Amino acid sequence: MPDCSQSVRFMKIALIANPHAGGNKGRKLIDPVTRLLAARDISCDLMVTTYHQHAWHIAENLAPENYDGIVCLGGDGTNYQILNGLLKSHSKEAIPPLGIIPVGRGNSFARDLNIHSTTDGVAAVAGQRAKPVDVCSFTQRNELFYFINLAGFGFVTDAGITAHRFNYLGIFSYVVGVLLRTMGLSLHHLELEIDGKLISGKNCFVEFCNSRFTGGAMLMAPEAKIDDGLLDVVVVGPLSRISLMATFPKIYTGKHGENPAVSFYQAQNVKVRTTPAKMLLPDGEIFGTTPTEINIHPKSVRYFC
Repeated sequence: MPDCSQSVRFMKIALIANPHAGGNKGRKLIDPVTRLLAARDISCDLMVTTYHQHAWHIAENLAPENYDGIVCLGGDGTNYQILNGLLKSHSKEAIPPLGIIPVGRGNSFARDLNIHSTTDGVAAVAGQRAKPVDVCSFTQRNELFYFINLAGFGFVTDAGITAHRFNYLGIFSYVVGVLLRTMGLSLHHLELEIDGKLISGKNCFVEFCNSRFTGGAMLMAPEAKIDDGLLDVVVVGPLSRISLMATFPKIYTGKHGENPAVSFYQAQNVKVRTTPAKMLLPDGEIFGTTPTEINIHPKSVRYFC
């Protein structure tokens, strides 16, 4: 369980709600959640998104000093947008504690805050305690973007793109994405510089993990901690379709490292080059391509937990 050691006192929050999260589940939960917050004597300014990057634009135009908390009613992607809107437009010192009331397909990052339901999310905010959390960044040309759960490329991005087509299946959309992409499995050439150490060769996928889970309950990085100042890097080298399918179920218990094609590293800085260029998947959002540089920024924000 996370150590939520820093007390936070607040009177008002900004609640940024994505009605389309979780296959439109977010729309049904806006009213119940605002009632739960009111019952806890938490007043909120409700801001409902109406297009894909609206949460980003809302966050960058907020006046953080007017709030004692900024809370996401949505999934990992909505939280990613809020995080970028805040960090790219405001100093981290000005940002109050952040919160997640999870209604997405995976809600992977929320698991590391010990938040597993909307009720948990409301209770975390109402508990008035927050935990300092590491933030990761990746470059696109000369610009920094941020993620807090994980970012990957290769097979994981291909599976994620396919999963988006099956949003109506909820968390099972990830499983469908993996199965369909396995049939068309392809490899790429990788050059990965991990804190100055070079790794190169054929590659299936790489994940840069701040927290443990992806796709909901997939335990991608079993040893990752959200406050240790380190990236957990999962590198999967060449493997066959049969080997991939045999290994895939083990990710739910964190045993996929038993496959010799899977390697784990910890780092603070990673430089990435691939041939051909590969699309990135930061916090479930399809954005950016290799080459890129990944860095960790220790305890840059606080989250209610």
